[in-house]
Amino acid sequence: MEFIFLGTSAGVPTRSRNVTAILLHLQHPTQPGVWLFDCGEGTQHQMLNTAFHPGKLERIFISHLHGDHLFGLPGLLCSRSMAGNPHPLTVYGPQGVREFIATTLRLSGSWTDFPLQIEEISAGDILDDGLRKVTAFRLEHPLECYGYRVVEHDKPGALNARALKAAGVTPGPLFQALKAGKTVTLADGRQINGADYLAPAVAGKSVAIFGDTAPCEAALALAQGVDVMVHETTLDASMEEKANARGHSSTRQTATLAREAAVGRLIITHISSRYDDKGCQRLLAECRAIFPATELAYDFSVFPV
Repeated sequence: MEFIFLGTSAGVPTRSRNVTAILLHLQHPTQPGVWLFDCGEGTQHQMLNTAFHPGKLERIFISHLHGDHLFGLPGLLCSRSMAGNPHPLTVYGPQGVREFIATTLRLSGSWTDFPLQIEEISAGDILDDGLRKVTAFRLEHPLECYGYRVVEHDKPGALNARALKAAGVTPGPLFQALKAGKTVTLADGRQINGADYLAPAVAGKSVAIFGDTAPCEAALALAQGVDVMVHETTLDASMEEKANARGHSSTRQTATLAREAAVGRLIITHISSRYDDKGCQRLLAECRAIFPATELAYDFSVFPV
């Protein structure tokens, strides 16, 4: 997996930062995919500067219905339709996202020519596609808001072909069953248990992608032990009270959560327009003082998981 940040500003765009949108590129050898988390105004334009286009999107996850996370969605859906892309798309989001999409399309005389499924969610598991599971967590914000935890299923360990050859099993049709951990019977009557020849399973990668939130109990469960946590740092530590009053987090609170949740890395985003580049570096420094493995996202930053 890898993240491509399309927008990293909070509330309004700036000259260097568009509003929130994050691509998650699922780099699977046989079933790759592209998911979008939030879709602020101008997201489809930002995508033109990447290797991805709206037609490649399979799923869109909306954290909440504030405009800086949502207003790019109708245009993206229309452009995807005008391009003649027939592939289905599923949009996940809080109550009201279905009405928002239907109303904007109806009032603008627009439509979609591809299968569009809209899932209005609540907290809990919302998706398991056989390769990965997505769980939604309700956060603390003036509007109903969710964060998403994406966890890849563990991958089977490698088959020890050398040991099997020593046991008299040559590469062939039986290897597929042995790779699945099954027991097979050889021509001479011996039974071979594939599980005995498999290396330990490889743990899947995991990420936590937060919507806007003040500190809350669900945040720790959402982030616990993930490889990468993506979280807002709208304001610096000196403005913590103001941040919380508006349903946001400070640098100190975000970095403390990363430390307590024992995440691998923290990527901070959703930066207030009050901060210039020097101010952004101060936000980064405040986080790193608490959680050193912190990175600051810019528009078009790419972070492997």
